[in-house]
Amino acid sequence: MVFEIVVAVAVLTIGIGLMAYSSDKAVYHSVKIASALRISPLVIGLILVSIGTDLPEIVNSITSSAMGHGDINVGDSLGSAFAQITLVLGLLPFLAGKLKVKKREVLVVGACEVLALILAVSMAEKGYFTRINALFLIASWLVLILLARSVMAKNDKEKELAMASADERNLPHFRHWIIAILGFVGVAIGAYIVVQSVIALSASFNISEYLISFFVVAIGTSLPELVVTITALRKKQYELSLGNVIGSCLFDASFSIGIGLLFFPQAVSGELARTTGLYAIFGSLVAILILALRGKVDKKAGALLIFVYLLSYSLMTI
Repeated sequence: MVFEIVVAVAVLTIGIGLMAYSSDKAVYHSVKIASALRISPLVIGLILVSIGTDLPEIVNSITSSAMGHGDINVGDSLGSAFAQITLVLGLLPFLAGKLKVKKREVLVVGACEVLALILAVSMAEKGYFTRINALFLIASWLVLILLARSVMAKNDKEKELAMASADERNLPHFRHWIIAILGFVGVAIGAYIVVQSVIALSASFNISEYLISFFVVAIGTSLPELVVTITALRKKQYELSLGNVIGSCLFDASFSIGIGLLFFPQAVSGELARTTGLYAIFGSLVAILILALRGKVDKKAGALLIFVYLLSYSLMTI
C-alpha cells in the first residue's frame, strides 16, 4: 500500500515535470516562429502563449475524458484557472518584480474570464456534459477572445516588439519547428502519466479524482504559465504577462474543459464543480478588482492573492 502510494506520487511528479518542461520548450520556440512571421506580441500573449502554456490542460482534458475520467478534466481545468489568477499572479512580484497593467484592459479581459468561469460552472454543476455543452464552451472562448482582443489598446512599444529584426526574420525556422513539435509530444506523454497517477492516488487515499485534480494536478499544469510569465515580466513585457495569465484562465474555463468532453461526453461531480467553481469565480473577482483599482500587483497585493488561494484548501473538507 505505502509502496504503491510512493510510486504514484513519484510518477505524478515526473509527469507534471515532463509537462512543464515540454510545454515551456514548445511555447518558447512557437513564440520564436510567430515573432519571425511578424505576429503581434499582444496576440502572442493573449492567444498563442496562453494556448501554448495550456497544452498540459488541453492534452489532459482529451486524455482523461477518453479514459472516462471527466472529473480529472473539469477539476484540472477549473483548478488551473483558479491557481493562475491567484497563486501564479500572487507569486510574480516575489519572483520577478511588480506587474504593471492598464486598468481598462484588465476590466475587459477580466470580465471575459469571469464570464467564461460562470458558463463553465453553470454547465458542470448539472453533473453531465453533452456535446452541445462542450461545443458551446469552445465557441465561447473564440467569441470572448475576439471581444477582448478588439478592445485591448495597442501602443508603439507593442508595434516595435512585434517587428523582429531583419536578421531574426531571415533565420531558418526548421530547428524551432522541430523542438516545438517535440515539446508537444512531451506534453502528451506527461499528461497520460499524470492521469494514470491521479487515478492511482484517488484509489489509494479514497479521495475524489476531482479534488486531487483541482488542488494538486492544477498546480503542476500551471507551471508553464508561471515560468513563461516570469520570463516575460523580467523583460518588462507587462502586457504579454497579463495576456498570458488571464488569457490562460479564460482558455482553461472554456476550451480546455470543452475539447475533451466534445469527443467524450460524460458525467462529472456537479456538486464539487459548483463549490470549487464558485470559489474560483470569487478568486478571479478579487484579482481583477486589485488590478483594476491599483493598476499593479506588488508584494502586498501578491500576498493577498496567495492567501486567497491557500484559503481554498478549506474546501477539501467538502
